[in-house]
Amino acid sequence: MNEEQRTEGCFCHGAGPQFSRMFRTCWSETTREHFRTSRVEFWKGVRSLVDQQIERLSRTQQKGSTVPVD
Repeated sequence: MNEEQRTEGCFCHGAGPQFSRMFRTCWSETTREHFRTSRVEFWKGVRSLVDQQIERLSRTQQKGSTVPVD
């Protein structure tokens, strides 16, 4: 498979490998650490949203209604 076939359906259209190479070689260790941390925080945010949705869907719904008794 040639390069064009590999990147045809890819959103980045082949920019991924070049970006990855630049990420590893051109940026300082501090910059790389910052972006690594931001990726971790992004996924923690996604996990939080999923957890909230699971909690919401797992709540039991009250059936019937309450009627005050005299």
